[in-house]
Amino acid sequence: MDLAKQDEVELRMFLRQNKKRTRHPHHKGTYLMTNVSPPHKVSMRTRLFQIAQEALEADGWKVERATGMGKGSVRRITRDSQTKLVSIRTSQDQYIAFPRTLDDRQWNTLDDVDAVVAVSVDDRENPTKAKVHFIEADEVRRRFDLAYQARRDAGHSVPVGRGIWVPLYLPHAETPVYQVGGGLGLDFLPIAETDLVVNGTDVLPSDLDEDEDGPGLPASPVAEQHRPLTINEAKRQLAETFGVRPDQVKITIEA
Repeated sequence: MDLAKQDEVELRMFLRQNKKRTRHPHHKGTYLMTNVSPPHKVSMRTRLFQIAQEALEADGWKVERATGMGKGSVRRITRDSQTKLVSIRTSQDQYIAFPRTLDDRQWNTLDDVDAVVAVSVDDRENPTKAKVHFIEADEVRRRFDLAYQARRDAGHSVPVGRGIWVPLYLPHAETPVYQVGGGLGLDFLPIAETDLVVNGTDVLPSDLDEDEDGPGLPASPVAEQHRPLTINEAKRQLAETFGVRPDQVKITIEA
């Protein structure tokens, strides 16, 4: 079997194995939602999430799933008599993201937790270690509020239910707009730094960072820079920027 055919068969098998039934927020009944990330593409996210949990445990916290939350990134942590809800955010390009709620009144997940555990690679191109940052949610909300308002003031379109990215290791600055609210990883030093290599085996990166709870975030600025831009994607981005429909955007390319 040639490689292309083998990849197609493996992808079909993976899609069949990873179909799950979920309820749509606006419609009765259910629909089938498929996780389209191939198996080898989730290894980096899985490793980063594992590193974050291990760092919390090494810091004396008992880590448990937060039952009833319905959000995969949220964990309940307990140390002595103190209990917190935390959202673990993984990053392969040194940005983290949170989406707005559908009514655009608050942040999805971020407004439900007491702290954020951001775990990021040390280098975007050649990562060897992961850095784990523990940040109180009030400060993260403040940064994301600044970033959101800056984009609105600059005339950027942030579709309802979508989120924004904030850089961990670029300091806050008024310009460029995507740097507003940045620097959480600089201002809150890591509680742990851990090798990504496990038993001599390198973990593989995913194509893009993905939000653990939100409804399909756009790629971070760094990820967008490394991804070829199609005409349809260019129309979508321009339509979001100028508040029009994609079919109202016309692009002319001259060689």
